[in-house]
Amino acid sequence: MNLPPPLTLGRHTIDVPVVLAPMAGITNRAFRRLCREFGSGSVSDGADCLYVSEMVTARALLERRPETMRLVEHDPGERPRAVQLYSVDPVTAAAATRLLVEDDIADHVDLNFGCPVPKVTRKGGGAALPWKRDLFAGIVTAVVREADRAEVPVTVKMRMGIDTDHLTYLEAGRIAERAGVTAVALHARTASQYYGGQADWSAIAALKETLSVPVLGNGDIWSAEDALAMVARTGCDGVVVGRGCLGRPWLFADLAAAFRGSGERVRPGLGEVATTMRRHAGYLAEFYGDEGRGCRDFRKHIAWYLKGFRAGQQLRDALALVDSLTRLDELLARLDPSVPWPGEPAEGPRGRTGTARRVALPDGWLDTPDLSEAQRALVAQAEVDASGG
Repeated sequence: MNLPPPLTLGRHTIDVPVVLAPMAGITNRAFRRLCREFGSGSVSDGADCLYVSEMVTARALLERRPETMRLVEHDPGERPRAVQLYSVDPVTAAAATRLLVEDDIADHVDLNFGCPVPKVTRKGGGAALPWKRDLFAGIVTAVVREADRAEVPVTVKMRMGIDTDHLTYLEAGRIAERAGVTAVALHARTASQYYGGQADWSAIAALKETLSVPVLGNGDIWSAEDALAMVARTGCDGVVVGRGCLGRPWLFADLAAAFRGSGERVRPGLGEVATTMRRHAGYLAEFYGDEGRGCRDFRKHIAWYLKGFRAGQQLRDALALVDSLTRLDELLARLDPSVPWPGEPAEGPRGRTGTARRVALPDGWLDTPDLSEAQRALVAQAEVDASGG
């Protein structure tokens, strides 16, 4: 197959057109460092793929809340420094982008219009927002205008729409392109699908046919072969990988090899997996400046790392309660390092799933693409409520 060329985002060239999707509670500096080590072979060369921070809200960023400022931290050698921004208000979004640019925090800004979580869509944010075309256009235009002052490229990540009766991705893509974004990423699910069902890759192909800017595909990429298949079937310019790398940061090594035409793949045995787990936990302890907090945060990754391996329930339970690096070392030492990669049991979906559901929306949200005064007030309040992180 014809492999896509390097991805150009404004002044940045991403040699391997692969993006780590922003994931709340996951893609902090520690996890990005781990992925970069596998994707590029060292933490000093992070340009092979693009690794995006977890989402931060514009209001919390403007208030310089400590946890938010921690989330936009990057390693010294991490370039481009990519930050995902969430906002439901053009003025606030512009001010937050100005801060990112003037304080030299980000080299690339990604806008979140894909979150399907009810507490977000209920107030008109995330995947619900592109339905209101003028509001969507206002936010994207305001952010691009501010980012352009420092030649910082802006991208948009979105879903297909609210549900199959209310698809927004083609019109939203056109609006974003007119506003000056450098690429559009499409998670090929609707908000009502949440993280379940099958991603509709044909939507990625349709968006690619519609836009002139690069289109990145997202959804159901669990392996390098899935990524190649998506490119072949849709013609997209690159891929965005989320849940597929949970407990499997070496997926970026596979992706880098695949997009360079190599069949080489990483298939770690249990000993190598244990070493990676320990490194990840150590990075989290450093990130938080608190060993206990780092270990507690690491707990959620354990089941993903051990997926498919026979590790014993008692040991798994003990790892799920780990509270220090010393204790983690003791428990990891009980794993048999000679156990090989289990193959199929370790492959496939991981992370959040779910069945189709009705999307929580503000009253009358779907009546018209225009904002009513009541909805405008609700959306404004959502900007305040979302700043709690």
